[in-house]
Amino acid sequence: MIIRIVRMTFLPEKISEFQSIFEKCQHGIKQMPGCLHLELWRDLDNPNVLITHSHWETEEYLNAYRRTEFFGLVWKKTKALFADKPLAFSVEKIV
Repeated sequence: MIIRIVRMTFLPEKISEFQSIFEKCQHGIKQMPGCLHLELWRDLDNPNVLITHSHWETEEYLNAYRRTEFFGLVWKKTKALFADKPLAFSVEKIV
């Protein structure tokens, strides 16, 4: 299993728009093959920073999702709301 973290800094006036996008698409993401878990977090020190936290069976499943038309449409809408470049990385649990 891998864990995918995507840290996104939004323009303050665009946060509710992103939350609406997330609410509408989260079920579709959770239904993707290999997706085991999905959450949306907010940074306590910077409310303009939202983080997606997802679990995937393998990196291949994550990459397959990232190649879907669905991902492309969601990511295009999301990128337009950013105040800064996102930070994304994958990790695996050791202990």
